[in-house]
Amino acid sequence: MPHHRTLLKHFPSLHSLNLSSNAKLTVSPAVFSNLGALRLLDLSSCSITHIHMDTFKGLGNLHTLLLRNNSLQELDVPFLLPLKALFHLDLQHNALVSVDPWSLQLLETVPQVRLEGNPWACDCSAHPLQQWLRRRRAVQVTCVSPPGLRGQEIAALDSQDLGCQVKQRFARELTTLQNITVTENNSTALPAGKGGRSWPYLVGFLVTAIGISILIALAAKCKLAHKNFASYRHRPLPEISSIGRSPMEDSSNWDRGSCGSHSITDAADLQAEDDDGFIEDNYIQPRRQAKRHLSLSALQS
Repeated sequence: MPHHRTLLKHFPSLHSLNLSSNAKLTVSPAVFSNLGALRLLDLSSCSITHIHMDTFKGLGNLHTLLLRNNSLQELDVPFLLPLKALFHLDLQHNALVSVDPWSLQLLETVPQVRLEGNPWACDCSAHPLQQWLRRRRAVQVTCVSPPGLRGQEIAALDSQDLGCQVKQRFARELTTLQNITVTENNSTALPAGKGGRSWPYLVGFLVTAIGISILIALAAKCKLAHKNFASYRHRPLPEISSIGRSPMEDSSNWDRGSCGSHSITDAADLQAEDDDGFIEDNYIQPRRQAKRHLSLSALQS
């Protein structure tokens, strides 16, 4: 395997390459970059411990990548980024103990992934892998440690088996307790002049606004009553109801329902107007009216 140049540079149309069982195989960055038509690459049983992120650069048409029976302890999953057409990835029987959530997210783009035979540690860190295996309906991915879970399928376990439920509950309770403590501290130790003493000003503002509204309503009501009183001042009294009562009695009775101190002044104004000699025909006494009718009837006869 060349270290600083491409492999099989005279075969750009190669579709399948099997390099399995080469114990001293060194995979350099961009070593396959000239094999753009390659569809299958077999690197099984080559004692590979690490894959550089640019190892498979240029393999945009690669369909199947076989990496089983190697010594990969972790997945530097960015090596999958150049493999736009990858469909099948075989990682069986390596030394993988765990996979981080970001690597699992990148593995979502590969339809078929084989992870069996790795010494998976089934602790709380395996919870993302467990969820990923359930979505993919993967089977035969079993635990190696701890000894109590050895041989059990990861997808069949629950959070309590992984030891995550107690820790998550404790973290949730601790977070809730911290939030309550912060809330109590904020409510009991607010800075002076801010939220702690602002409510008296709000109550005072509301009381002032309500008082002003009541005063405006009363003023408008008195003004409306005065206006109605002024409009009734020049209306003639009814012919029948006015007989037998003096104008002063009518005006005094009406003045009892008026607003405030205007009643006495308006009554005096009415008396003054009556004293000026302005007398309606309706104010003629009944006896004089009767005599007038008798004289008119005698003349006519």
